[in-house]
Amino acid sequence: MKKALVLAIALVLCLSTVSVFAAPPKVGMCIYKFDDTFMSYVRNQIETLAKGNLDLSTQDSQFDQPKQNDQIDQFLTQKVKALAINMVDPSAANVLIQKTAKKKVPLVLFNREPGDLDLAKYPNVYYVGAKAQESGTMEGQIVAKYWKAHPEADLNKDGKIQYVMLMGDPSNSDAKYRTQYSIEAVQAAGIQVEKLAEDTAMWDRPKAQEKMAAWLAAYAGKVEVVFANNDDMALGAIEALKAAGYFKGGKFMPVVGVDATPPALDALEQGTLLGTVLNDATGQGTATYELAASLASGKGAATKVAKLANKDGKADPKGHYVWVPYQMVTLDNYKQFKK
Repeated sequence: MKKALVLAIALVLCLSTVSVFAAPPKVGMCIYKFDDTFMSYVRNQIETLAKGNLDLSTQDSQFDQPKQNDQIDQFLTQKVKALAINMVDPSAANVLIQKTAKKKVPLVLFNREPGDLDLAKYPNVYYVGAKAQESGTMEGQIVAKYWKAHPEADLNKDGKIQYVMLMGDPSNSDAKYRTQYSIEAVQAAGIQVEKLAEDTAMWDRPKAQEKMAAWLAAYAGKVEVVFANNDDMALGAIEALKAAGYFKGGKFMPVVGVDATPPALDALEQGTLLGTVLNDATGQGTATYELAASLASGKGAATKVAKLANKDGKADPKGHYVWVPYQMVTLDNYKQFKK
């Protein structure tokens, strides 16, 4: 009897030891490009949370979809338990989903939204992101509020906003929606608009600076507002405006962006950025990690930071979306977002 008891205790201790020292599940992650400012914050959050909890391998896809496809193939060959992918080209989601479905590997897509039809093709694929329509609307609301409070902003006194628009990657739905909804929000406030110029700067600060400098030369004295699909492009525009004599001697140009990155919050504090919209990198990173970790551990889809929802944003325990809300950031509240 005693011998059997000793053996039972030994077995329990052995199993406990195996449990304690079991290797964490292997997860592969791709970021569309490491030098994207916003995505660097998302990536850092995921990697921080994964330490000691996941065997996480991260790859820089260098804005190259074929390269990312190869990286995913390598992860699948390594028999990862889940994938977390920030796609280079969201239109390539169908190929990616087919690859993972064939290997029955859970997939978490994040930040760059695929088409809802693609997402429906595999029951074990999820998307973490924010509704870009909201960010565009908030940008427009910031501009509308400023315009109504500052009649001097109407340089030619025609009652219209003459604006330029710096767009992100045209293949990204965020660029499309931020462009569309920002202007619609201004119009919804009863303000007429006139587009002077619109072009992509691919989310990139130097490209935006170059583009803005060209527009200032082409539309000298006519530009009244600058919309940018993200903060990096807004900051690039601000550099071009500074070189043209703005932000000193009372010469001001309203510039709005999206992301609320630390450099953008600094620009807001300095009075060169009118406003931005918090794209919650911490929230997106946390939700992506929680989903990937839960799926990789065989526990199904679960996240504490935000509830599973459907495409429209309605909470749904069987949903395949996690929506992290945006927040408007202006001089009135920016301090609460500085960390």
